[in-house]
Amino acid sequence: EELRQKIATVLYKDIISPDEVFVSDGAKCDIMRVQQMFGPGVVSAVQDPSYPVYVDTSVMMGQTGDIDSATSQYENIVYMPCNAENDFFPDYAALPRADVVYFCSPNNPTGAAATKDQLTELVKTCKERGSILVFDAAYAPFIRDPNVPKSIFEIEGAKECAIECNSFSKYAGFTGVRLGWTVIPTDLTFADGTPVRQDFSRVMATAFNGASNIVQGGGLACLDPEGQAEIEVLIDYYLENAMLLKDAMKEIGFKVFGGDNAPYVFVQLPEGKSSWEMFSEMLEKAQVVTIPGAGFGPGGEGYLRLSAFAPRDSIIEACDRLKKAMV
Repeated sequence: EELRQKIATVLYKDIISPDEVFVSDGAKCDIMRVQQMFGPGVVSAVQDPSYPVYVDTSVMMGQTGDIDSATSQYENIVYMPCNAENDFFPDYAALPRADVVYFCSPNNPTGAAATKDQLTELVKTCKERGSILVFDAAYAPFIRDPNVPKSIFEIEGAKECAIECNSFSKYAGFTGVRLGWTVIPTDLTFADGTPVRQDFSRVMATAFNGASNIVQGGGLACLDPEGQAEIEVLIDYYLENAMLLKDAMKEIGFKVFGGDNAPYVFVQLPEGKSSWEMFSEMLEKAQVVTIPGAGFGPGGEGYLRLSAFAPRDSIIEACDRLKKAMV
């Protein structure tokens, strides 16, 4: 109860109620539990490219058909293209309706952070279509732009259509320790009027025994003023890393995106160059490991993802090697 109260007050400025917060062992685990709540009979929409867990859990729950070998897309999933041409923000209104829409901002892998106007339009469309928006806000602490919401619940009407998943992993390096939360507003209901949080509470009580007191104690310390100050220092460190990576890629001659309100830099490759080809070239020439965009879905082809989660010395070394080997 203490942690739920502190999350609602410190991170959400009391725009949500503590009893709408479900404390868990992390956002990834909660995405699966959300899928278990929805079951196999729904159609999901995902950003393309996106964090693989949304598609993979849809497949595991039996929501999809076969994969199309020509497009690398599964049947019965709505893929929402996110690329340089649309500023990495999908036009959901122009795509087929889905029961559940998964959306991550700031985004993994593209580093794009949706503005208030963009999210307002997304919420409006979800409400009009009767879609439930599952908003992954795991990278919220990296937001520095005041026009980029840290929570979907900063958007009017979101409490009637959205669920938000978040985690201490990116706030305070709890990736292995495991602590997170999901917010399900009281106002969010299924089409028959049943509260969504009632069903999610049942899933949580059945599939999860609760975060340990030790881990919750760590989370409470993170939300103290001292903890928040230390988190800000850590986030600034990683954002500086991202800027170094971004500048290095620009110097080499690549077009780059992200890295401003996110720890990821998304590098657009020359036309005709596959992400795995560029991954291999950088590995062989500079001994630097990157992530091929194709690993995040078909929409990631033609891009590389670079991560700022590394010591400064390693980031500087990687930038120097790439600039020498790739220019």
